[in-house]
Amino acid sequence: VEIKHGRIAMLAFLGQITTRGGLHLGGNIDYSGDSFDSFPNGIAALIGPDSIPTAGLVQIIALIGLLECGFMRDVPGTGNEFVGDFRNGYIDFGWDQFDEETKLQKRAIELNNGRAAMFGILGLMVHEEIVPLGYDADLPIIGHLA
Repeated sequence: VEIKHGRIAMLAFLGQITTRGGLHLGGNIDYSGDSFDSFPNGIAALIGPDSIPTAGLVQIIALIGLLECGFMRDVPGTGNEFVGDFRNGYIDFGWDQFDEETKLQKRAIELNNGRAAMFGILGLMVHEEIVPLGYDADLPIIGHLA
């Protein structure tokens, strides 16, 4: 479970940094002409007056559920080497070419990066929520959250 949460936190942290840096998908998010950059960043994109519509949030949750139940799971008998190995006999990207020491080192790096990302995204969420209380943090990479 920690590996999966770490992977999600790494994606969340990079998504937060990317959108705060001004990079958004091009085009419109819906048929009414709302562009991707017309919605706020962070938690405000999910809750608040300018958040994405409920139908969009339902679609996001449905996609996560589909990935969780259909693809991102361990399938017994497909040669998975460890917990969190979701190759399930389909993709490799050269993992089988590494020796056991290198595999163990890469798994430890992923675990540690995931732990750091969990703290990182938690810190960004806390800073985002304390700005309305009068504290304006000047973060090193993304600057002010307000």
